[in-house]
Amino acid sequence: MTASPHYSRAHRPGGPDDLYRSPPPWDIGRPQGVFRALADAGAIRGRVLDVGCGTGEHVLMCAGLGLDATGVDLASAALRRAEEKARERGRAARFLHHDARRLAELGESFDTVLDCGLFHSFDTGDRAAYVQGLRAVVAPGGRYFVLCFSDHQPGGDWPWVHRVTQAEITSTFADGWRVDSVEPATIEITSDPDGIRAWFAALTRI
Repeated sequence: MTASPHYSRAHRPGGPDDLYRSPPPWDIGRPQGVFRALADAGAIRGRVLDVGCGTGEHVLMCAGLGLDATGVDLASAALRRAEEKARERGRAARFLHHDARRLAELGESFDTVLDCGLFHSFDTGDRAAYVQGLRAVVAPGGRYFVLCFSDHQPGGDWPWVHRVTQAEITSTFADGWRVDSVEPATIEITSDPDGIRAWFAALTRI
C-alpha cells in the first residue's frame, strides 16, 4: 500500500509525517499488483491523479508509461521521497502537498484516478467530502480505481482503518458513477506475506 492514511480526528495516532518516520508496511517499493495489471492492460489513460500517493510508486509507474501523472498527499516526508525517486529514475512526475478531501481546489480535470488505501481511512463526513471532490475532478467517462480494506479482513492492527463492505462502495458511488466491478483483492504489505484482504473496485464517471 503506497498511500498514506488520512485518519479521522477521533483516532488519529499522529500527523501524516509520523507515518513515515520509518518505512510503513504499505510502502513496498513497487506498485501494488492490481495497479500494475491495470497498467499492463492499458486501462490507465490520459491525465492521471493518484490520491494519497505516499512515496509515489503508482505515479512513477504512470509516468514511465508516458502519462501526465500527479500525486497528492499530506505527508511531506513521503512526497520528498517520491520526488527523490522521480529524480533517481528520470521520471517526469508532479507531487503536490494537498488534502484529498479538497480535490476541487486543484481546479483540474483527470481521466484516471488511482486510490490505494485512502478511501478506507475516511469517516463518514470526510468520505462525503472526498467523493464530492472526485466528482469535481474526474472528467465524464473518466475512471476511478480504488483498492481498500475489506470487511473480511480480521481485526487486530490498523484500528484507524474502516473495513469496507461491497455494499458501501456501491452506495457511496450511487450518484454520478457507474460501478463497473468490485472484486476481492489483496493489499500487499511488507509485514505479512499474505497481505490484507481488500476490495478492488473500478468505476466510471457518468
